Amino acid sequence: MEQHASVTSLVIVILVAFLTPILLHKFKLNFIPVVIAEIIVGLIIGKSGFDIVHQDMWLETLSTLGFIFLMFLSGLEIDFTAFSGGKKKKALLPNGKEEPNRLRVAMIIFLGIFAVSLGLSYLFVWFGLINNAFLMTLIISTISLGVVVPTLKEAHIMKTAIGQIILLVAVIADLVTMILLAVFVSLYGDGQGSMWLLLILFGVGILLYFLAKRLKNNPFIRSLSTGTVQIGTRAVFTLIIVLVAISETVGAENILGAFLAGVLVSLLAPNQEMVHKLDSFGYGFLIPIFFVMIGVELDLWTLLSDKKMLLLIPLLLLAFFISKVVPVYFLKYWYDTKTTLASAFLLTSTLSLVIAAAKIAERIEIITPQMSGTLILVAVIACIITPIFFKKLFPKENAAEKKLKVSFLGANQLTMPVSRELQSFLYEPVLYHTRQDKSEQTIADSLFTINEIENYDSSTIEALGIFESDILVISTGDEALNASLAVEAKGKGVDRVIVRAESADLHEDLREKEIEVYSVFLSTKALLRALIESPSVLNILTNQETSLYEIRMLNHQFEGMSLRQFPFTGDVIFVRIFRGKDSIVPHGDTELHMNDRLIVTGSKEYVDELKRELEFCEDC
Repeated sequence: MEQHASVTSLVIVILVAFLTPILLHKFKLNFIPVVIAEIIVGLIIGKSGFDIVHQDMWLETLSTLGFIFLMFLSGLEIDFTAFSGGKKKKALLPNGKEEPNRLRVAMIIFLGIFAVSLGLSYLFVWFGLINNAFLMTLIISTISLGVVVPTLKEAHIMKTAIGQIILLVAVIADLVTMILLAVFVSLYGDGQGSMWLLLILFGVGILLYFLAKRLKNNPFIRSLSTGTVQIGTRAVFTLIIVLVAISETVGAENILGAFLAGVLVSLLAPNQEMVHKLDSFGYGFLIPIFFVMIGVELDLWTLLSDKKMLLLIPLLLLAFFISKVVPVYFLKYWYDTKTTLASAFLLTSTLSLVIAAAKIAERIEIITPQMSGTLILVAVIACIITPIFFKKLFPKENAAEKKLKVSFLGANQLTMPVSRELQSFLYEPVLYHTRQDKSEQTIADSLFTINEIENYDSSTIEALGIFESDILVISTGDEALNASLAVEAKGKGVDRVIVRAESADLHEDLREKEIEVYSVFLSTKALLRALIESPSVLNILTNQETSLYEIRMLNHQFEGMSLRQFPFTGDVIFVRIFRGKDSIVPHGDTELHMNDRLIVTGSKEYVDELKRELEFCEDC
């Protein structure tokens, strides 16, 4: 009988986790994050609702694994290349002021957040609402990367100065809060852990990092990365389990080991295919179970019947906002009031680490289960309302009309006409060439605007802000120089780097670093073969009016929408959809999903409109 109940609860949780995103889309509730919806559904089927799901061994194990994997992905979300943003050449903002030093401003804002959070925590202790100021400081000061990152992406401001500042504040908060949570456990835990034992965990992490870095490009290891072996994915799960086991052995929390594993994998710069696999496994299976069970275990009626807990909910929400808006007001020197307030609201969002801190504090009996539930409930409410306020307040002109800057290093017979053809409301092409190498200057100057630079040294390129481009095309006459500049540009955080390299030996190495490569010789050979074998296909590729184009699906408004329902009308035909490694032949019932690569054909005018619809979300 007990086994039957166990399986029934598991089936119910899996079913609601599967149906939740479908219902969100069906009833047009996409403004609610899926993880929040999963907690709300958990409330309905759990103690606060119909009480048809009960915690057991199956659900407890899967929920714990989901929590561990969530902390791993939180560490993986941290992009350490963002910390190099403060070294870039400062540009002018639309209001004429010089762009701030992003890293310095982010650190000042976080220190302000932490200081205000500490002061507010002592007020909560003074009024007798909570007993531990350290814990409350962690709760108030933490920020959810899982909410901040997708919200910035939806608004298309991730690479702007304000977007990078918001991201850096969230990254610093995530790192510092997680470390301080480990310190909190060492100080207030059951006595098994101590501060110096944490050094063992970090020491093992550093050793594993250097070992993994050494083996990453090993030819033997690379040969095992395909097919049924998938050694890279196995290595990641091994790393998680090893660090979780060591974390528990030294008396720390298992989530600290999982978070450290995510940080190490992020430092190793995994390819996007692997990140996609890990995201798919985590958010497709384990993590939804964890969030549904959070809702199942929350007893809202008990919380709402306690006057102290009821009073704590609005006070905590107010504390969350005050702790962010006071330090973030520092941005008012550079930005308008709406942008500043919108940034403060987005940084108020918090979830994963609040749940972690609340659950840990409840386990070591620092707070009661009612207090733990209240903290989680407030985090859920904050995650629902703060992105909405951000989208309403943030000036649309800051993001919607932003063109993609495409920089060309090397002006030649290929890059010059391409830069001219790219001129549109979507792209802002810029040509750079060294003064001494520029040929046919009179003719070129009459047709193209070419920016002369002293040399192709990385210091010169960085000083000119070329590494801040959205797309960088490197096509000088020296392929070794092209390759080295491409690697450096990728390290500086340039989203897309396209490089000319004629040597086949360079191609594989560059592509492993996620650098796109083209070769004049190989391209010409492929075109000649296509002309012989498929002249009609080649005509489609080369015809300016009916060429093939690739569009990335980045607009959440069209997530899950079928092509039959797609509101865009015009002279465009969907030819192919690439989703990960899958190649899909589209038809009317084919649904669009985030990060799909759409191959379309049609007139350039309509294709540009479609790009605007799918790659630039103006209504977000």
